Amino acid sequence: VQLVESGGGSAQAGGSLRLSCTGSAYSSYCMGWFRQAPGKEREGAARIVVNDFTIYADSVKGRFTISRDNAKKTLYLQMDSLTPEDTAMYYCAARSTIGCSLVAREYAYWGQGTQVTVS
Repeated sequence: VQLVESGGGSAQAGGSLRLSCTGSAYSSYCMGWFRQAPGKEREGAARIVVNDFTIYADSVKGRFTISRDNAKKTLYLQMDSLTPEDTAMYYCAARSTIGCSLVAREYAYWGQGTQVTVS
């Protein structure tokens, strides 16, 4: 299995969840978190690159934090101040070279997703 997400579940509005992602496709160059709500396109939420520079979608900026532990080959997404609009399937993605943003087609490897439901 190349990437596996965990940590999803249910939360109340205003609450927090922490997602994790690990697997053989983990990349120190570029990792991202994406999400897809029912009936909507997959959208990028956050991305981290080799020098730990991060970017966030405006919809999650200030509430979500992407981080990683290269020694453990694990990517994290700390989600705070959750709202019902954050309800979606969350995917981690990896790219083995530099040059990535929040565009899904830039990533070659994907996990199966973990569901986040906020009520």
